[in-house]
Amino acid sequence: VSTQSTWEVKELCDKAREIFAKENNVHLVRAPVTVCGDVHGQFHDLQELFRIGGKPPDTNYLFMGDYVDRGHCSVETVTLLTLLKIRYKDRVTVTRGNHESRQITQVYGFYDECVRKYGNANVWKMFTDLFDYMPLTAVVENAIFCLHGGLSPSIDSLDHIRSLDRVQEVPHEGPMCDLLWSDPDDRVGWGISPRGAGYTFGADITEQFNQNNGLRLVARAHQLVMEGYNWSHNRQVVTIFSA
Repeated sequence: VSTQSTWEVKELCDKAREIFAKENNVHLVRAPVTVCGDVHGQFHDLQELFRIGGKPPDTNYLFMGDYVDRGHCSVETVTLLTLLKIRYKDRVTVTRGNHESRQITQVYGFYDECVRKYGNANVWKMFTDLFDYMPLTAVVENAIFCLHGGLSPSIDSLDHIRSLDRVQEVPHEGPMCDLLWSDPDDRVGWGISPRGAGYTFGADITEQFNQNNGLRLVARAHQLVMEGYNWSHNRQVVTIFSA
């Protein structure tokens, strides 16, 4: 896989930023669409997804974050997804994960990979600046709510999410942080997250949220599931992991 030149990456990020900036915090998506979870720099797994599911624009895709870190091809992975977003903006939806952040990428590999492949941190800066513009969530046909992490005790409606200012580094706490960090749990109510950010939420919370917002299902990523997907909360939540 050849990497793009720094100048090409800048062009890419500038174009993608214009597209993301026009999208809502709750980006509306039409069915049919194939929903994917974490890819984590595993470029060959991303290619395999397209091989099995069909290439854009023949298949519509919705990705729920964590494109970088952990895998060894974060640069190639995030570059390809950005290219696809620009080329097929109405057929490819790209939302933000907790790893689409300056702080996390300096610890889990994307920063180091950029410096290794480009000789400096310029490309890392271009992409992490772009990450600030990615929509936080998406909703498919007003029925399936898609996001990276989970629910937040400070959010009870999609309208509240629409009103957030998302163009910033992922905060350490608060509603935007929770959407990207929270996890469903077997226990009812809200709980302290072992991750140190976000919360755990029970089936009662999911049920209430879905009911309040006329939703059928919450689709989210963020947790490793070996089978690729896992139902919870009486099939009101599905966790999808694609790496």
